[in-house]
Amino acid sequence: MVTIEQSTLIHAPVERCFDLSRSIDVHVRSAEGSGEAAVAGITSGLINLGEQVTWRARHFGVWQELTSKITQYERPDYFQDTMLRGAFRSFQHDHYFQQENLGATMMTDVLRFEVPFAIAGSMAEIFLRPYLARFLRERNAVLKKVAEGEEWKQYLLY
Repeated sequence: MVTIEQSTLIHAPVERCFDLSRSIDVHVRSAEGSGEAAVAGITSGLINLGEQVTWRARHFGVWQELTSKITQYERPDYFQDTMLRGAFRSFQHDHYFQQENLGATMMTDVLRFEVPFAIAGSMAEIFLRPYLARFLRERNAVLKKVAEGEEWKQYLLY
């Protein structure tokens, strides 16, 4: 199993960061490069505990679908999404949010995945680790930009 951990300091309240992280619309905006779209389940707005979303995206030139479910949820500190169906043997993403001084939030992502096909899978992990780490960095850069500016008001109703 491969684990990727990344932390991002966002100068915005923890509740805003938490909600933007579970926004389907912000996720789509952050994944424009892969043409990612929510095609089933919750396809816009905020996803909640027990709800599912199916993503369709092009990675490595191949269109794929991945269905995930919010399996743990403790607003505004933590939520977890877990793959139900997709190309991975397992895929789990933990999202942690910690209020820092002066209204900032430390957002930490812990992404764990396992690929199928033992030996060939190990080779795939060599390519997937940096690819997914970059995907996560790009997503978090968009979340940070949205949360710190005025754009968040397009996605949240408070």
